[in-house]
Amino acid sequence: MSIIITGATGQLGGLVIKHLLARQVPASRIIAVARNVEKASALAELGVEVRYGDYNDRQSLEKAFAGASKLLFVPSPDAHDETLRILQHANVAKAAKDARVGHIAYYGYAFAETSKLSLAATHLLTEGILRTTGIPFTFLRNPLYTDVFVSPQSVGAAVQFGALVANAGAGRVHTASRDDLALAGAVVLTEEGHENQIYNLATDTTWSFEELAAIIAEVSGKQVVYNPISFDEQKALLLQAGLPEGVAIMVAAINQSVAEGETSQTSDDLRELVGTFTPLEDIVRQSLQA
Repeated sequence: MSIIITGATGQLGGLVIKHLLARQVPASRIIAVARNVEKASALAELGVEVRYGDYNDRQSLEKAFAGASKLLFVPSPDAHDETLRILQHANVAKAAKDARVGHIAYYGYAFAETSKLSLAATHLLTEGILRTTGIPFTFLRNPLYTDVFVSPQSVGAAVQFGALVANAGAGRVHTASRDDLALAGAVVLTEEGHENQIYNLATDTTWSFEELAAIIAEVSGKQVVYNPISFDEQKALLLQAGLPEGVAIMVAAINQSVAEGETSQTSDDLRELVGTFTPLEDIVRQSLQA
């Protein structure tokens, strides 16, 4: 009886494995699937079995999923190409079906039905594909990561220049940290009663960029204000910082979705699964100390 984690060398997959081990799941029951098995050497040293699996290679996935009582499917990292991701996700679903996986948990996107983002459409379609397998599922719909908005780079720049700059308008955000979302995945994988359930893992509180700027100022002891800009200005700044155009457009589009109120919905699902979640102030503090 094995728990298999895809994307195990990524940030989210690695954190799920950390929480599984903390919840006393024996390392011998955990299988880490990675495209680059050398990057998973630290997991192997913990006693976790490492298997090769590439989302572009369905046969490698079927071999990697052999014997899985539970499979945690972390989405493809190729977020710059949603069409490619759909193909890759279909490979995972077919491989899971052919390997006769007992239960599949999938990290999707919170409130995807009402989102205008292309990534939301990918996650909804993936959920539909997974349903066709007939495998009992749990859809863990993640919000945007707090860690992305409150990174050492963004917080450091806000402190350095005295301004938090984004095209998020006055929108509010229901983000959660990767670590809290990973814990939710570990809970689902180690408890019964989550089959065929959908959880929107947005937090039950929201924050605005103006409030974030105030928190950065309070924690750092420096003056920081929020400076809202336009979509085109945001895109230009990101291109100037060296980001590829596709990534710059994606980031600006996400911020625009915040401005339009898309990320203001709340949910009790995350708190009910993990009990509590990391406060925004703590994540700002961690970013300043990084």
